[in-house]
Amino acid sequence: MFETLFPNVVMEDMWVATLETLYMTIIAGIGTFVLGILLGLLLFLTDQGNLWENKFINFITGLVVNVFRAIPFIILILLLFPFTDFLMGTIRGWKAALPALIIGAAPFYARLVEIGLKEVDKGVIEAAKSMGAKASTIIFKVLLPESMPAIISGITVTTISLVGYTAMAGVIGAGGLGDLAYMKGFQSWNFDVVFVCTVFIVILVFIFQFIGDMLSKAIDKR
Repeated sequence: MFETLFPNVVMEDMWVATLETLYMTIIAGIGTFVLGILLGLLLFLTDQGNLWENKFINFITGLVVNVFRAIPFIILILLLFPFTDFLMGTIRGWKAALPALIIGAAPFYARLVEIGLKEVDKGVIEAAKSMGAKASTIIFKVLLPESMPAIISGITVTTISLVGYTAMAGVIGAGGLGDLAYMKGFQSWNFDVVFVCTVFIVILVFIFQFIGDMLSKAIDKR
């Protein structure tokens, strides 16, 4: 039936492209989650009145985050070509897209993590301090658990953005649904392929949103 509706679409190509998009999104999502939490914690902890208050480190971290957030993703990919080639040995294929995806998404996610940490009740932190809790204990036993629903919601939003980033990366040969839509769809004037790729991307977004909402509700004990 599918082939009848879209005779110009090769389903084998669609499944390969979908898997490539999933690989890019999931691996980049894991990298973004780790790097984003580290940056978000550094932004929060070095801010005024917090555990590691340090104006210089906070300024530098904030500057790096803001600069990379400001660069449009398609330009960031081009800027990172030398770094990507050095790190991955190639600038083509879905693996080559990973550094740009992580570096592009992590600063955005770091700000979401920082916002989540700022929502933690100051009284809980002060209570932990008064009981002699170390900084590591406050971070891993108070800050991260208390802000986890916001952190999960943030990574859900960021992962959905990553799906869009993979589509943009596909325009310069990174593989995935974006690559298929552009190379075998737009350039060949085959809009069946463009349409089906769009449908597949929308389905992936809904799946990631559903999983993220489920996890956030399961973790939120309020």
